[in-house]
Amino acid sequence: MRAIFGVLGLLVVVAIVGVLAKQQLSAGAKPRTGAPAEAAAPVGTPRQQVQQVEQAVQGLMQQARPMPENDK
Repeated sequence: MRAIFGVLGLLVVVAIVGVLAKQQLSAGAKPRTGAPAEAAAPVGTPRQQVQQVEQAVQGLMQQARPMPENDK
């Protein structure tokens, strides 16, 4: 009898976790309004997408970093 209650309790917990996980996943799938243009769906072939990312990274690498001010 205790085994039956144990299994039923476990099934209830699994069902609750499944429902909560489904709610969390469906909440994250909704598109946000006001998303920046960079977050738009990718366009072009995968090779072009890789090239775009490489160019963006190279552009960011070429920017000068701000140097911290020494307050002595």
